[in-house]
Amino acid sequence: MKQIEVVAAILHDTEGRIFATQRGYGEWKDWWEFPGGKMEAGEKPEEALKREIREELSAEIAVDELLCTVEYDYPKFHLTMHCYLCSLLTETMQLNEHEAAKWLPKDELDSVKWLPADLGVIETLKNQF
Repeated sequence: MKQIEVVAAILHDTEGRIFATQRGYGEWKDWWEFPGGKMEAGEKPEEALKREIREELSAEIAVDELLCTVEYDYPKFHLTMHCYLCSLLTETMQLNEHEAAKWLPKDELDSVKWLPADLGVIETLKNQF
């Protein structure tokens, strides 16, 4: 089975809200996820995350700490996703790849249709924040 390794930014604000993005393309179009993406060869996870957020959101972030690593089998590949708690260093974001985004309070995390691999992260967030 094909293996894919990615990083994801769990962006949170001072009110404890979590930033979610909606996919605008592909098989999982319209499902919600955390912003991030594939690591490039020789790239450290933190570097990949900063690069991906610049590409996807035109924003700068601070990578605070590793929250969890998710292992999930999708029908066509195995995903390893390193999820980092992050905070924004810039005030504005621009959606360059996603069709929508929103800040979700902890009690509204279940209000969107998350990608299957992200569901475990949601449970971790509910217990942590």
